[in-house]
Amino acid sequence: MSVRSNRVTMPKQDPAVRRRNFDEVALGFTYKQATAEASRCLNCRNKPCVSGCPVSVDIPGFIALIKEGKVEDAFAKIRETNSLPAICGRVCPQENQCEARCVLGKSGQPVAIGALERFVADYCREKDGTFARKAVKPIALTNRAKVAVVGSGPAGLTAAADLALLGYEVTVFESLHEFGGVLRYGIPEFRLPKAILDYEIDYIRSLGVRFVPDAIVGKTITTDDLTALGYRAVFIGTGAGLPYFLGIPGENLIGVYSANEYLTRSNLMKAYLFPEHETPIRRGKRVAVIGGGNVAIDSARTALRLGADEVFVVYRRSRAEMPARAEEIINAEEEGVTLVLLTSPVEIVGDDSGQVVALECIRNQLGEPDASGRRRPVPIEGSEYAIDVDTVIVAIGQGPNPLFTEATPSLLTDERGYIVVDADTGATNLNGFYAGGDIVTGAATVIAAMGAGRKAAKAIHRYLRSDSQ
Repeated sequence: MSVRSNRVTMPKQDPAVRRRNFDEVALGFTYKQATAEASRCLNCRNKPCVSGCPVSVDIPGFIALIKEGKVEDAFAKIRETNSLPAICGRVCPQENQCEARCVLGKSGQPVAIGALERFVADYCREKDGTFARKAVKPIALTNRAKVAVVGSGPAGLTAAADLALLGYEVTVFESLHEFGGVLRYGIPEFRLPKAILDYEIDYIRSLGVRFVPDAIVGKTITTDDLTALGYRAVFIGTGAGLPYFLGIPGENLIGVYSANEYLTRSNLMKAYLFPEHETPIRRGKRVAVIGGGNVAIDSARTALRLGADEVFVVYRRSRAEMPARAEEIINAEEEGVTLVLLTSPVEIVGDDSGQVVALECIRNQLGEPDASGRRRPVPIEGSEYAIDVDTVIVAIGQGPNPLFTEATPSLLTDERGYIVVDADTGATNLNGFYAGGDIVTGAATVIAAMGAGRKAAKAIHRYLRSDSQ
């Protein structure tokens, strides 16, 4: 078998051990493993992998530098277009993006692009914690216009970094007490250590970006305040943090969480370290998580680590339709999570004290495709049954954060509350206001939000240059 078809497997914690700790599951490549995997890259002339990257990282370029042993140069190459490489290498769905376009994938296994990106970022961070600040330098502009970024999730962080590199005076306003948005409150420690997130944010801070916590733009700070403070453009990246529920009986019982609250308590407020940290969280013994996306899988794996004996992921379609990353589904099953497929909840049952005791369900079969392109689940009459549980986590999606839009009624939104923007620039209907990420598209990937932040930063740069002429 050709060496190019032998993809190097990244080592992981043993499932029996990791299911009870919050340490990172994937352990990363060693130098030897990284150079071996990099050697598989064909360095294709037309770079199909780059076309699959929302932030256009020069993938063959940085991999070629790894082959040459120039890891720091590879890091600088990635930084040219990606301000969050250690994060992207961990949580981006490369299998559906850059790796999906890799030529080697047509006859074997694609190059492990995400794992190599992670290796480069981690290698340089571990070798020299200040190296991130040496990789790029901001462009000095004579016109130091001020730009406000609302929200410190992946879209906001990317827009802020790109604008700072273009020489603008950027301030990021965050409604929570810590920065990172969904990267901090939504993704568990075992997938994205918060020390990694802090490091990436410190890099952006080193570019001159100012971060303001506990600032709810639209409430504690108005858009008029921003104008009065001299901000000439605003990027809105407030995300989709409003949880959806099923609308079935029993969702108000004790022991029912939205995944948003459950993960926020654990990730942002460190509830898994209670009482060392003051926020409590329910430690159910039999937990049902409703949904099939990454948030559902993250919730299920968190419940295991909080001490659950059994965790069930209840999903209305088959495994083939699950939107979660295949890698994370496999990790969850290795750790002991049970997938309950082709099943829809119909009621959450409680006892006389209002505590959850069971989840009533009905089995489905797949019918014709619906608007999403996936086959529609059709209930099977008479197939009702119950799962005994004491905790239910609802992870069926989230809607747009309404705080900014409700406080800015002149801002155009669609019927669901998402901000309407120009597809090419991210410009809203308000002059000087741009938006991107989940507040525009609905819940999507980290890298897609970053791509929107980059696009908007370029458009803001063009707008401010034309406005000053």
